[in-house]
Amino acid sequence: MTTREILHNVEDKMKKTIEAVTREFSEVRTGRAHPGLVEGMHVDYYGTPTLLKQMASIAVPDAHLITIQPWDISAIPEIEKAILKSSLGVNPSNDGKVIRLSIPPLSQDRREELVKVVHKMTEEGRVSLRTIRRDAKESLEKLEKDKVISEDDKFRGIDELQKLVDKYTAKVDELLKIKEKEITVT
Repeated sequence: MTTREILHNVEDKMKKTIEAVTREFSEVRTGRAHPGLVEGMHVDYYGTPTLLKQMASIAVPDAHLITIQPWDISAIPEIEKAILKSSLGVNPSNDGKVIRLSIPPLSQDRREELVKVVHKMTEEGRVSLRTIRRDAKESLEKLEKDKVISEDDKFRGIDELQKLVDKYTAKVDELLKIKEKEITVT
């Protein structure tokens, strides 16, 4: 493996980390109903964790209501359990065919709780980026030890690695600012 290949792999992993943070953020509610709140939720469907969006149609008829219509109505109790276990903080109601989630406006206390949750997700993203950096640095040091690259190449690689980490950490921080604003603005 060359320094360039290592840095390319690092960038791919960091992009995936950003995508994961973005996906997690989409599941945090902001006072408005949107399908992303429940689409990524896993439901225990006949013993298999299944994404809700793969087993039901999800609609948002207005800003404070999400409707979930499972293709198999026998899954309604399991879907309700998954919703109750989630961090959404809403109680599902159903008429035997459709589950309705009424999204109430957020209280100030709930907004503060959600900001803390988002900060925790952000920190997990940063930890992931640092782990990727550590692994890549170890790979670069091993290449130098095995005499595949020179010491100068190793240091150049570490510099490039740090630039990537800084770039993607800034992206995570930017996502945090945007999400915080969505949560706190009424």
